[in-house]
Amino acid sequence: MNRGGVTFQTAPMTPAVKWLLIINVAVWFVIQVIVEGFLKIPFTSIFGLYPGKVLFDFNIWQIFTYMFLHSMQVTHILFNMLMLWFFGAELEQRWGTRFFLIYYFVSGVGAAILYCLGVWGWALATGSQTGLIVPVIGASGAIFGLLLAQGILFGERIVYFFMLFPMKTRYFVALMGLVQLASMMTSSVSGGEVAYLAHLGGLVSGYICLKSKSWIDRNNQNRRTKSKGRNLRLVVDNEKSSKDKPPKYWN
Repeated sequence: MNRGGVTFQTAPMTPAVKWLLIINVAVWFVIQVIVEGFLKIPFTSIFGLYPGKVLFDFNIWQIFTYMFLHSMQVTHILFNMLMLWFFGAELEQRWGTRFFLIYYFVSGVGAAILYCLGVWGWALATGSQTGLIVPVIGASGAIFGLLLAQGILFGERIVYFFMLFPMKTRYFVALMGLVQLASMMTSSVSGGEVAYLAHLGGLVSGYICLKSKSWIDRNNQNRRTKSKGRNLRLVVDNEKSSKDKPPKYWN
């Protein structure tokens, strides 16, 4: 399937991806389009990510809830949900639902935390308060975490950039990271209409999550191996002529 000039292989719909799609679309259409758009109830100002409110007013829930809000432009939620399906379904099949959800939310929340810290640092360095008061919404931080996982786990897979240029997935992911970095550097830390720092935060958070999982799995495997080694017994059949005697063991 093609989107934005890149051909992707897609997996069947998986449980967590399906429910994330349903929740995101329902929140966007019911709460944002209908309730907020027509009834003028300011849900975005409460649940969107405002770095200043998170850092100074301790509205901590915003680092989680912002992932379920999107702009009024249909293309914003459409693109994010397509990417969630394209990248997420195969990862959920490989990891299982539990770790997939852990990874998804670690990437999204981590992106929000790094974004808040980056905007705060930018405000201290430049005196500009804009990034602290402009809201960030969307699942893009978590989506970029999924993109990173695709590049690590399926890095040798070939995708066709703009349907013309074959490229390994790992190089495509690296290219996307560089594009986000260059875009941020040519605008500002908070970006224009796109929070490039949040995208980079999703990549970084996803990488930390995968490295942590690898370290935990390796330690667990080492513990299991040592435990099995301690319980191994060598049976020495040195009583062949005495069938009534039990074998002897070496612990």
